[in-house]
Amino acid sequence: MIIQGQAALVTGGGSGLGEATARELARQGAKVAVLDINMDNARRVADAIIAAHGTGTALAVECDVTNGDSVQAAIDAAAVAHGSARILMQIAGIGSARRIIAKDGSPAPLEDFVRVVNVNLVGTYNVARLFAAACAKAEPMADGERGVMVFTASVAAFDGQVGQQAYSASKGGVVGMTLPMARDLSQHGIRVCTVAPGLFATPLMNTLPESIQASLAASIPFPKRLGKPEEFAELACHVVTNGHLNGEVIRLDGALRLAPR
Repeated sequence: MIIQGQAALVTGGGSGLGEATARELARQGAKVAVLDINMDNARRVADAIIAAHGTGTALAVECDVTNGDSVQAAIDAAAVAHGSARILMQIAGIGSARRIIAKDGSPAPLEDFVRVVNVNLVGTYNVARLFAAACAKAEPMADGERGVMVFTASVAAFDGQVGQQAYSASKGGVVGMTLPMARDLSQHGIRVCTVAPGLFATPLMNTLPESIQASLAASIPFPKRLGKPEEFAELACHVVTNGHLNGEVIRLDGALRLAPR
């Protein structure tokens, strides 16, 4: 699929990997709807894209990925502004670090596990189902393609660390549904892939002391630095343009394998 001129949705587009992806899509000529639960962030990114590429290139839309009505309203608002989207970048997500048994011997609260899985896994499926239903109605393009979805997992889906049970389970679920969803949607000409990033220089990472960031970067075989959000964005956009990528999970981690802790 050629990105130029296409309408795209980016969940979690207001910061970090989502912001970089929204900016890269716009740089390649897409009309981008920046979906985020934080409207201040969404507006900041959309305004920056408009300033760089002109009016009509971006739209900020409030979206709670766990709420079907919120997602449908966001898809509808983006369609009014840019036309029906053929590209979906799913990057919204949250993290959690909690041992199953606390130091005082008490069990981890179930609510924490449910919250992370609800946002990262159920939220991903929620947006995918609503996007797919709309995208399946579009006219087919070359090779019968109608759309592309790119999900975000994590290397923690494969080698999660101590305390990452909720996060690893949620991202492992995203990995696990990638192939069956690609197979399911093949009849509609909609491709599905997932990117599993390692350690990246996101706003959350930047809140850590520089010494800890340096230590984390040193654990990466090569290159010995944190990943750049722009590198994630470039790969996500490559998935869109490479028509034979489908049903695949791609690690983007500099050959990193996480230690237990």
